[in-house]
Amino acid sequence: MSTQPLTHGTVPQRLAHTRELMRRESIHALLVPSADPHLSEYLPGYWQGRQWLSGFHGSVGTLIVTADFAGVWADSRYWEQATKELKGSGIELVKLQPGQPGPLEWLAEQTPEGGVVAVDGAVMAVASARTLGGKLAERGARLRTDIDLLNEVWQDRPTLPNQPIYQHLPPQATVSRGEKLAALRASLKEKGADWHFIATLDDIAWLFNLRGGDVSFNPVFVSFALINQQQATLFVALSKVDTELRAVLEQDGVTLRDYSEVGQALRAVPAGASLHVDPARVTAGLLENLDASVKLIEGLNPTTLAKSRKSLADAEHIRQAMEQDGAALCEFFAWLDSALGRERITELTIDEHLTAARTRRPGYVSLSFNTIAAFNANGAMPHYHATEEEHALIEGDGLLLIDSGGQYLGGTTDITRMVPIGSPSEAQKRDCTRVLKGVIALSSAHFPKGILSPLLDSIARAPIWAEGVDYGHGTGHGVGYFLNVHEGPQVIAYQAGAAPQTAMQPGMITSIEPGTYRPGRWGVRIENLVLNREAGKTEFGEFLKFETLTLCPIDTRCLEASLLTADEREWFNAYHAEVRERLSPLLNGAALAWLQLRTAAI
Repeated sequence: MSTQPLTHGTVPQRLAHTRELMRRESIHALLVPSADPHLSEYLPGYWQGRQWLSGFHGSVGTLIVTADFAGVWADSRYWEQATKELKGSGIELVKLQPGQPGPLEWLAEQTPEGGVVAVDGAVMAVASARTLGGKLAERGARLRTDIDLLNEVWQDRPTLPNQPIYQHLPPQATVSRGEKLAALRASLKEKGADWHFIATLDDIAWLFNLRGGDVSFNPVFVSFALINQQQATLFVALSKVDTELRAVLEQDGVTLRDYSEVGQALRAVPAGASLHVDPARVTAGLLENLDASVKLIEGLNPTTLAKSRKSLADAEHIRQAMEQDGAALCEFFAWLDSALGRERITELTIDEHLTAARTRRPGYVSLSFNTIAAFNANGAMPHYHATEEEHALIEGDGLLLIDSGGQYLGGTTDITRMVPIGSPSEAQKRDCTRVLKGVIALSSAHFPKGILSPLLDSIARAPIWAEGVDYGHGTGHGVGYFLNVHEGPQVIAYQAGAAPQTAMQPGMITSIEPGTYRPGRWGVRIENLVLNREAGKTEFGEFLKFETLTLCPIDTRCLEASLLTADEREWFNAYHAEVRERLSPLLNGAALAWLQLRTAAI
């Protein structure tokens, strides 16, 4: 086979060339994670290597290539999508399931003595590299992190993004960057750390009150930060920062250096100094630049917990953003009700009209993720995305699932609602009602302050489990403040580790989104965002409760109301009364009439 690089070609051709390079380098297995040097969820094109090499476009998945095997590990959200996209590629779908080996465990079991597993260390978390390296060493194999084979194969690789950086300003930015840096330095002092290195983009954007457009849907910018008690250095492409912003940052004690100089700066951390890092949020390749005598102090980035705890002032801006978002949704749903049966509507049309409604709202910046408009069978794929080549026409009978969200200067939204098309079946209504019962159960809960968030998952699942039904994804994720729609450290998912940093604290915003998925038939998910609030102190300790932030009717035409208990009806009617009261002043005409109709008590 020719050793000339392929600029295009099919997935099998790309795999063949990759295997040729693996033979040249004596590599037994190549690991390609869905990751960049910042361990981001949404990746700039330059780092979408797993997608390019495999042809699987899901946002999460891990590719392993050996001489005679190639597989993508993906969870249940992506099984249907991966099955379609991997067909004929020579790559197997390996379903991630509890109790089954994940990609790292598989490599540890399958790599022969003396074998070499390669991964680009620049995109593999320190914690993962240690785990895999240790498992391989036990077998007499080794992990190689100093090579990026994709760079040689992927000749038309996209360039790094270069969108301008701008300030997140008052009144929405309620704490100054100077105050945030002072709080971070106080935390470092407590931990005994001389330096702190941050690679996660949302932590950096939050800390410096800056935003950008390098990553789709998340208003962040590709960067690193290195901080000690005297200085704060921000590593970015300098062309992204105009003269005025540079002067503002310098006045606040922030030094700018080019993005490419981060390795040089880490090599200059003094020998014997202590450096605080989060091993789950920084890559092995970056830390290999440090002097061997630098002492690592490991733990959660202090900024991760700080930004998850929205202030009272933040919460007020978020409530206003939720009102604007809810009003946009009402305008959209009023249009949809009037257009069904009269206009040709597809899943793509849904996205266009909903985005247009949000764009008209004050403070709107962008979508917070790709809108999911999924009709009937497509709804059974939790992360389905309609394309020009493949999408459904909205006609006949059934359920339309719409999961969408917006970025506003005062907050980030994420909402899922079910829409009846024609006449939903009784089975579909039962599924919707059962999922709603899960939403209500968790939304109504009081729980101890500091409880580990994964432990709350069973509250939402209990009404669903009671009928022998389950769903494969988590029930809730943290949400940023005009930042990433998925934010840690809290997560409501029994599959997640109940680690100390997942403790529920006041001010955290989390989604509640149970579901039911029937492959090839339909899917159901209902989602609201909630805010952790103080619920009082008793002799047993301090308690928290949820305030529901999302404001939009839950369509009763999808429900079998007789299945709701008296308490569930009371919650439902109270929620709709608040939605009606807060959104009515922002609406008129058909949208207001739709709101009043859809919030009528049951």
